[in-house]
Amino acid sequence: MRTKMKQIIVGIGGMTNGGKTTLACSLKKAFPNSFLICQDTFFKEPSDVKVGEDGFQQYDVITALDMETMMDEVCACMKKMAALCKQQEAPGYNGLGILIIEGFLLYNYKPLNDVFNQRYYLSIPYEECKRRRCLRTYDPPDPPGYFDGHVWPMYLRNRKEMEENVANITYLDGTKSPGELFTQVYEDILRKVEELQGYMLMRG
Repeated sequence: MRTKMKQIIVGIGGMTNGGKTTLACSLKKAFPNSFLICQDTFFKEPSDVKVGEDGFQQYDVITALDMETMMDEVCACMKKMAALCKQQEAPGYNGLGILIIEGFLLYNYKPLNDVFNQRYYLSIPYEECKRRRCLRTYDPPDPPGYFDGHVWPMYLRNRKEMEENVANITYLDGTKSPGELFTQVYEDILRKVEELQGYMLMRG
């Protein structure tokens, strides 16, 4: 799938509790003509998530997500942005639309990975990740030993797969403050916006 030049599709990927949602929501507020899709909203029902050899339900693998439905949502949002850009009803950025997609397995699913213009990946050390994970409440809740028995091993496996198959990823230090991360990514996207503005002006 190819994105149109009047659209910028931004991926905010990374490990669990790395700061993806905070960053993505801040970017959504900062950019006019922007939309946000969160991968976590596409988890399958618990009864449809298999139990693996590790004894845990396999929530940290791509098969735990309804990726076909997610792609339908992405395509629908891209069409909506294209219509808004054509009508030029929304203010800012010369009719450019920005779609922000955040999630922990954005780049491990090729049809989704192929739509991105910009790819970011947040990571934090093991100890900090485990600490943040323990502070959150999940539904269903994490069973004893889930982080070390499933979450962290799957993170390592998924990241290795991603690094072997995907290029052009900007890696971000999730231990930085939300403000620092926002400024870094916001300015980076703004440069991309300005590049596309210049291209659109040259095309007339």
